[in-house]
Amino acid sequence: MADEIGTGLQVELVAADRTVWSGEASMVIARTTEGDLGVLPGHAPLLSLLTEAAVEISSVEGVVHAAVDGGFLSVAGDRVSILTEHALLAEEIKIDEAKAALEAAEGMPTGDERELHLRRAQARIRAAEKAG
Repeated sequence: MADEIGTGLQVELVAADRTVWSGEASMVIARTTEGDLGVLPGHAPLLSLLTEAAVEISSVEGVVHAAVDGGFLSVAGDRVSILTEHALLAEEIKIDEAKAALEAAEGMPTGDERELHLRRAQARIRAAEKAG
């Protein structure tokens, strides 16, 4: 759709230590604290908190899958910024390590830290599986 009308979204996925991905896209799907959110060109301005989850970016080269450890999603004009402490593209995720982290988290005592580790491991597994 973006190619048909000549406008798309300018998307940046930025972690604390690097720009993980940057480019043009037709759609972004992310999970916020309010639920799943889809962003298309022309979306209203928005600032939202992200949860630990998989992010999907429909770029002109194909779909980009990544796992983020929470953060913020900002939409202004047709610019989408995803800012997070840590993010991994699906191809950077070692699925065996993510599954081991999930098993380790399941063995932790119930509490906030356990839930955080569970969500991070599940996000990595989901991102890797969607891409693969």
